[in-house]
Amino acid sequence: MKVKTILVSQPEPKMENSPYSRLIEKEKVKVDFRPFIHVEGVDAKNVRQQKIDLKNYTAIILTSRNAVDHFFRIAEEMRFKVPDSMKYFCQSEAVAYYLQKYVVYRKRKIYVGKMNFADLEVLFKKYKGETFLLPSSDTLKAIVPETLDKIGINWTRGIFYRTVISDLSDLRNVYYDVLVFFSPSGIESLLKNFPDFEQNDTRIAVFGNSTVKAATNAGLRIDIKAPTPETPSMTMALQRYINEANKK
Repeated sequence: MKVKTILVSQPEPKMENSPYSRLIEKEKVKVDFRPFIHVEGVDAKNVRQQKIDLKNYTAIILTSRNAVDHFFRIAEEMRFKVPDSMKYFCQSEAVAYYLQKYVVYRKRKIYVGKMNFADLEVLFKKYKGETFLLPSSDTLKAIVPETLDKIGINWTRGIFYRTVISDLSDLRNVYYDVLVFFSPSGIESLLKNFPDFEQNDTRIAVFGNSTVKAATNAGLRIDIKAPTPETPSMTMALQRYINEANKK
């Protein structure tokens, strides 16, 4: 079965020359983007009910751009002026770079991990005396609390936003050759929106072990996986599959 149409369960990339643009141009396929899940912020009243007072923390742990946005949104709603002395521990350079939307980078104490959350462990150990706040969604990867508890630092989790399943009812009668998923929540959204979903000839592409597990548990046939040593990105995995499928 040749591949002509792909649906990616994420927002469309904002960069002009994204890897998907190159895939579309090179393979002559149609790629649509549609978030299967979205984020909704909780209000300041809800955060107070979690017994969180922002002035009690000297350091913020930021695992994503959503965490950055919603921390500063809650600070504004609570009329809390974030002090210049606040320390920021960012999971990756991308998160740290995004932080510049709210703070003057060179004037702040910003500590950056390589990519995975565990990479921050050495930094947490160096600053064990801080009082850490982790703004997060209602879903949290197990490695985050496991890492923080293992080190023994003083930390608090605050649920500042929630992951919500998007309404996809307008896609009920729309067919795509490939559906692309990046999280277990995306798989959950598919099944919640379409409980009678039958895969048939639809190819399923998944990124990451947790997504593979969710798709397998849902009884879906996985046709495309990333990352792998040969295809470290989803676009590379898609291109490899399309090359083989469209040659037949």
